[in-house]
Amino acid sequence: MNHNFDQTKQKKAIIYCRVSSKKQKVEGSGLDSQEHRCRQYAEAKSYSVEAVFPDDVSGGGDFMNRPGMVALLDYLDARPHEKFVVIFDDLKRYSRDVEFHLKLRRLMAERNATRECLNYNFEDTPEGKFNEIISAAAGELERLQMGRQNRQKSIARIEQGFWVFRAPLGYKYVKSSRGGKELVLDEVLAPIVREALEGYAFGRFASQTEVRRFLESQPAYPKDMPNGGIRPQTIVRLLSKVVYAGFVEAPKWGISPRPGNHVGIITLETHQKIQNRLNTPVYASARKDINRDFPLRGAVSCACCEKPLTAGWSRGKYKSFPYYRCRNKECDLFGKSIRKDQIEADFEKLLASVQPSHGAFAMAQAMFKHCWDMLNEQSQALTADVNTRIKKADKEIANLVDMAVNASSPVVLAAYEKKIEKLENDKLALREKLKNPGKTGYSYSELFELSMRFLSSPCKVWNSKRFNLQKIVLRLVFAEPALYCRENGFLNTKFSMPFNMLGGQDMSILGNGAAGEN
Repeated sequence: MNHNFDQTKQKKAIIYCRVSSKKQKVEGSGLDSQEHRCRQYAEAKSYSVEAVFPDDVSGGGDFMNRPGMVALLDYLDARPHEKFVVIFDDLKRYSRDVEFHLKLRRLMAERNATRECLNYNFEDTPEGKFNEIISAAAGELERLQMGRQNRQKSIARIEQGFWVFRAPLGYKYVKSSRGGKELVLDEVLAPIVREALEGYAFGRFASQTEVRRFLESQPAYPKDMPNGGIRPQTIVRLLSKVVYAGFVEAPKWGISPRPGNHVGIITLETHQKIQNRLNTPVYASARKDINRDFPLRGAVSCACCEKPLTAGWSRGKYKSFPYYRCRNKECDLFGKSIRKDQIEADFEKLLASVQPSHGAFAMAQAMFKHCWDMLNEQSQALTADVNTRIKKADKEIANLVDMAVNASSPVVLAAYEKKIEKLENDKLALREKLKNPGKTGYSYSELFELSMRFLSSPCKVWNSKRFNLQKIVLRLVFAEPALYCRENGFLNTKFSMPFNMLGGQDMSILGNGAAGEN
């Protein structure tokens, strides 16, 4: 009798625990409480608990997607000559899918593992196996019904204008007075996300890579890579979400974009500009080695061959030295170095030479005021035009609906539905324009002061040494890459139209050797 008791006591057990949501981790059915009950069961049976394998993922689908279950099976494979008892709290924790339940039962048997459940007795009889399948089927039915119910509730919620998925970066969930939760702006992240989205929409950031660099430079913005970086696909998702424009959608449920109950971080028009940029083929990606050490890289070309100058560090005997170089092998200046401090000092002289005269400022102010008045007039005309276009779209939709009702061909019907969807999206964009028909959130004096501050002295902006601002200077001041000669400095520099106009002359002649004179 004691011999049998010793055999029972020596049985080794493994505990498997699972919850299907993070909320259950801290409630009564959490992992800790499951483990506690399983340990009590093992102690009552005189089993020795060798390991515990937890999971916190959904029970639907393939159990091989559960890290805990995979680790449990690997544990059994590593000990082929030992027999274990696998203990779990409830049959639903084990599996809620008939197909995978049967597969898991077979894999356990192949590894000489015995299954024991706190509230279910496994019987190795035809009746017992049948009851087990029925219980697994009941669990699968319950899971599918719950999934359907949750999906129906989510669909109804989205149709009412509420976002039901994970809160996008820049938003957070708060309890809503209308029931459930709703999105509100995150005071810290929303301004960062707005700057990134608008920067990409209006060209401040020339590529998705520049958007990623900007977000990586923001300490408050969450990073999703171990090295503190952000994955490229994360940037694509950020730029693609219509939720940032104050809209909600669920394409997988057939719900097209519609106005949401939350405040948009950007306008729908800005979102559409982003989508247009995303859908435009990119023929040259931004260089990864552009950095603060060489702000002129890509903006200055060799005066001899007109190819862009490259830049880099050259290692000396005791330290490294920064240089710009021409890498065109067919150029006479191939491989010849230009000191970083020399070319950048010449560039600052060039920027200083484009400061407009006092008289040009008065002219610019008059022009600016005239444009401002024209903008206000255009705003009123735009409002009338938008209302007309909305009425026209409504009429087209009504006609298409009538034609779709009488359509017998599935292909024709699908074409009508696609056209109707496009018109509905166009109406959303038009209504968005009515909220802000060309008007800005700043006063005339604020905008004029901001513009003139930059136009009066771009050199001051450049000397701030803020890399993002330096890149803006390069884009706004110059019409094309500046040509640089090792002997004569900058030659035949072509400035953008505002600086040509404010200079009172063709300011391209100012760069003709001006920076290189001694």
